[in-house]
Amino acid sequence: MQEWVEYMTFDGESPMADWRRRNGREEPWKLPYFGVGNENWGCGGSMRPEYYADLYRQFQTYVRNFGDNRVYKIAGGASDFNYDWTEVLMRQAGGHMHGLSLHYYTVPGEWKKKGSATDFTEQEWFTTMRKALVMDELITKHSTIMDKYDPEKKVGLIVDEWGTWFDPEIGTNPGFLYQQNTLRDALVAGVHLNIFNNHCDRVQMTNIAQTVNVLQAMILTDGEQMILTPTYHVFELYKVHQNAESLEVHPQAGESYSLNGETLPRVSVSASRDAAGRLNISLCNIDHREEAAVRMELRGRSGDAKVSGRIVTAPVMQAHNTFDAPETVKSASFAGAKLEGQELSAVLPPMSVVMLTLES
Repeated sequence: MQEWVEYMTFDGESPMADWRRRNGREEPWKLPYFGVGNENWGCGGSMRPEYYADLYRQFQTYVRNFGDNRVYKIAGGASDFNYDWTEVLMRQAGGHMHGLSLHYYTVPGEWKKKGSATDFTEQEWFTTMRKALVMDELITKHSTIMDKYDPEKKVGLIVDEWGTWFDPEIGTNPGFLYQQNTLRDALVAGVHLNIFNNHCDRVQMTNIAQTVNVLQAMILTDGEQMILTPTYHVFELYKVHQNAESLEVHPQAGESYSLNGETLPRVSVSASRDAAGRLNISLCNIDHREEAAVRMELRGRSGDAKVSGRIVTAPVMQAHNTFDAPETVKSASFAGAKLEGQELSAVLPPMSVVMLTLES
């Protein structure tokens, strides 16, 4: 492992660096992140956390820095609710890592029958939203364990596998995990990104699974054809949060979303301020039937501002883009927000992801 890292990253004279040059690569590659193992509790070895912690300590030793390359070392973390894994890894190896991973997929059905990506009921929509919101509980509880051993938050929580997982599309290779992507996926993406924003003191990286043609992809291809999915359009909206300052939001108990005796919070929200001073507020109304009226008190803001918005929504839950109709679901302008003094109000349509921007 040490020789592999040296081969890739060393800019000096050594047998491994010279071998790279002989193979046609003069300049070294940059290697910013290195995961030492993956899903070691399952397909990555069926290990106990105590055993993996010792293996991680051993092998991370050989992931060394060469030249000016600095590697961020990530330990294979827990799946879902396996809090014992996080406890053991932080206790036994927390001082030897920069990040600890976490995997959680939103699956409306069971693993052997996850459900269709496009042919689903309102109950399946509701169940999907309920399971997506579980990510907040997972991050909160895993972070609490990490705080016990790392109160200064030096170790990042890396949510490096998340997203929806449905049955593969009929007629495709099941092993390729190809699934369509609907408005339901767009809401799952928005809810997750809000959760990650609100936990950015501990969550340092998140990776949707995956980006092209597999699971909750942002792009689907067929030969030379390519379409952008509803999830892509949500990511495009949320890019304004990148490199911005996260702002605290304190939602008050408001309208709820209920179906068949179960209740969820109707609206998900996060906010940030960018380098130019613009305030960006991302809102998701997960209710598939009712609009959501929201009011926000913007404390500490001074001066006049104008508000603009973008929205991703569609008339039906199952709306998705195809190669014949590639723009069924896409972002559009949103004019349903109003700013009066320190109060910002908006009416969010059902099943919508909205990004509001306040600019002086």
